[in-house]
Amino acid sequence: MTLSFSMIRAGFVAILLGLTVSACGYNTIPTAEEQAKAKWADVQNNYQRRADLIPNLVATVQGYAKQEREVLTAVIEARAKATQIKIDASQLTDPDKLKQFQDAQNQLSGALGRLIAVSENYPDLKSNQNFLALQSQLEGTENRIAVARRDYIEAVRVYNTELKTFPGVLWAAVFFRGNKPMAEFTANETAKTPPPVKF
Repeated sequence: MTLSFSMIRAGFVAILLGLTVSACGYNTIPTAEEQAKAKWADVQNNYQRRADLIPNLVATVQGYAKQEREVLTAVIEARAKATQIKIDASQLTDPDKLKQFQDAQNQLSGALGRLIAVSENYPDLKSNQNFLALQSQLEGTENRIAVARRDYIEAVRVYNTELKTFPGVLWAAVFFRGNKPMAEFTANETAKTPPPVKF
């Protein structure tokens, strides 16, 4: 059986078309979207790590600072609220939902800052190994959260830019009409003033 010239040409055109499509950016939008979703998962993972550390920190402080009930209650309530508000990857295009999540996390950060500040009034607490270890873990977690948020913001910038610039805007108009820009984290007013923590 011999191949006709038209069959060879059709095969060549199909291969050429496949190479052209793969090299021209068709995959850029889905790749950037998945990258942003992965970075969001990292943000959530680090917030969860912080939430998991808080009960141990609160229990340690409770042992020394029984009269600081108001501060401890504020931390527990803020943690509960922050862990109730969840955003999955399908909600990343909703800026209101992201702001609600961010506000709950910021409230928890403020409560933690006040809890750490309590240690100034309790010299025994400041030297307690459990407290120092938990405080160090929280500081490390806060740094991880900052890095994860920065990485998410960059991934969202890449994705959103791809939806608005050439040739991505063409692919978005033709094949990815349902894709919307993702929401970014924004600094709130309290972020400009660090919490008063004294040691």
